[in-house]
Amino acid sequence: MKLRRREFVRWAAGAAALPALPAIARGEAYPSRPVRIIVGFAPSGAADILARLIAQRLSDRLGQPFVVENRPGAAMNIATGLVAKAPSDGYTLLNVTTINAWNATLYPNLDFNFIRDITPVASMSRSGGVLEVHPSVPAKTVAEFIAYAKANPGKLNMGTGGPGSGPHMYGALFEMMTGVELVPVHYHGTGPAVPDLISGRLQVMFDLVTSSVGYIKAGQLRPLGVTTATRYEALPDVPPIADTVAGYEASGWQGIGAPAKTLVEILDKLHSEINAALADPTIIARLSELGAPVFASSRAEFGKVIEADTEKWAKVVKFANIKAE
Repeated sequence: MKLRRREFVRWAAGAAALPALPAIARGEAYPSRPVRIIVGFAPSGAADILARLIAQRLSDRLGQPFVVENRPGAAMNIATGLVAKAPSDGYTLLNVTTINAWNATLYPNLDFNFIRDITPVASMSRSGGVLEVHPSVPAKTVAEFIAYAKANPGKLNMGTGGPGSGPHMYGALFEMMTGVELVPVHYHGTGPAVPDLISGRLQVMFDLVTSSVGYIKAGQLRPLGVTTATRYEALPDVPPIADTVAGYEASGWQGIGAPAKTLVEILDKLHSEINAALADPTIIARLSELGAPVFASSRAEFGKVIEADTEKWAKVVKFANIKAE
């Protein structure tokens, strides 16, 4: 039956008004075109390197380019906001990190909600820190350090990478759980802080293991405990802080997220392929070199980690009255 011209125009207008269906819903294989992975950091950092490793593996296995796009600035909020508002079709993904969990409280006026607007795709890595002191500090264990700090309240300078940075957050959690009082000294990144710790201008720091392991092995810094719940491969003889401070755990995770309402079929496909890449010995070795051991989990488990950390670090931010710069 032929449509009259007026009926056809009306039908065409109605069809054009319908929302575009994701490619997978139209019967097209995902991905059918290039996929962007938005990274909220400048190129060459550990997070960027890992994102590019995974992007290359996804490109090889899925037959379409997975392109890393760096959108640094505003402590990842620019990148996160971009993906939160992107179509939920699987073609714009986000490199998610622990910073996203911190930002939920550090930045109360964001125009997106990380938990609501970004859905977990796959976890990839988890890295830890180390409580380290200048050799002049008369403490050889975490328990001795707590006793020394309580005997000298407000006299121990703690280096950080800036307000709300990992070393600041890890130290604030330690203060909250032990009752010690440390004096945060903020730097623009941990790079300038480490030399001041080595020189003795600072007394303590909660630094990434990879940044300090060389100085520790050279005897320039004394490690007291790692921030992870279990021993850390790079420092096998250093006990977890949790052995002394029950329940203490501070680590940085990294993974992939997608806009909310992305089809489960797409999420499952990406999750399966990323986990396959994380099982590759080459990837495992490279992540170990970066100080970020593989952290593979189900999507549900990763979601629980994100929610738990968002709640946990909100308490730390409020306790220490941390304000983002």
